[in-house]
Amino acid sequence: MSVSLAGRQTWLFDPAPLLLGTGSVVGKREGEGPLAADFDVIHKDPYLGQKSYEAAEQKFLEEACNLAVRWAGIGRDELNLHFSGDLQNQITSSSFTARSLGVPYFGLFGACSTMVEGMQLAALAAAGGAGRLTLASAGSHTNAAEKQFRYPNEYGAQKNETTQITVTGAGAAVIAAPDFPAKPSGAQIRLTSATVGRVVDLNVADPFNMGAAMAPAACDTLLAHFKERGVRPDHYDLILTGDLGRVGSNLLLDLLANAGVFIPSGQLNDAGKMIFSDEPKNLAGGSGCGCLAATACGHIRREMARGRLKRVLLVATGALLSPLTTQQKESIPGIAHAISWEVV
Repeated sequence: MSVSLAGRQTWLFDPAPLLLGTGSVVGKREGEGPLAADFDVIHKDPYLGQKSYEAAEQKFLEEACNLAVRWAGIGRDELNLHFSGDLQNQITSSSFTARSLGVPYFGLFGACSTMVEGMQLAALAAAGGAGRLTLASAGSHTNAAEKQFRYPNEYGAQKNETTQITVTGAGAAVIAAPDFPAKPSGAQIRLTSATVGRVVDLNVADPFNMGAAMAPAACDTLLAHFKERGVRPDHYDLILTGDLGRVGSNLLLDLLANAGVFIPSGQLNDAGKMIFSDEPKNLAGGSGCGCLAATACGHIRREMARGRLKRVLLVATGALLSPLTTQQKESIPGIAHAISWEVV
């Protein structure tokens, strides 16, 4: 076994599983943003030739998974496990993708934290001997999510400045056992640790201000990670949350400062801030399962391959609400999961 427990909620992998391949697929708005050059595929058609946005979301996710497998240089029949989730009711995009892939499958729901949750479990399986080759994936679609959780985009409902725009896209990562042969060239990225988040609820009830609902959970997980792994924030070249957007990111900095932790603005960033330009039309930034998934599996993986980043902590945040709980005036619990990618 190459897994040990540090404190209450942090896993240490030594030797660490290998990030063998990634895939990132996004839509038109994401393809017009600052990270466009680092996505594998950009689609202009939100339907992808399908009859519904929900079916299109599955195609985004399926394509990201196939790209990751292809980039890893393996066959789908070599995968032992697939961990995946999305925002649709009963996570149908992930389940229908699993139907197509034919890989033993665990369906997950962690809202927008799902990609890191999937990578944590995939790394745990790979490190512990339960799966020599594992796959983690997550995706979302702006039109499908808005229709389910708020108002269909076609209605043209007015949105306030704290609102985040669900990312249309998906990301996938193939994670291999520590002793799996790495590619002879390029950076070897390994998943060295993971901190499992707790549910934190500070009674934010506004579904148009997800950043405020999730920021306390991000703070809680970061504090636990630094303490239990025994590292300072400057251990990492980048701490990337996702997806707090501009409002939640500012709140996170305040919460960390109140706890005595100060992280320079250039070292802490958010996938929801990065994936779209800061034009007013993009409101508070991006959100959705596909936000951090596509950003990490596209832009971050490439930045590490270029040698610009060597240690990155990915902290995916999720708002654990449903349309029903919102209608019942429930508050919005938040969760954040963290995983570290390091070039070794």
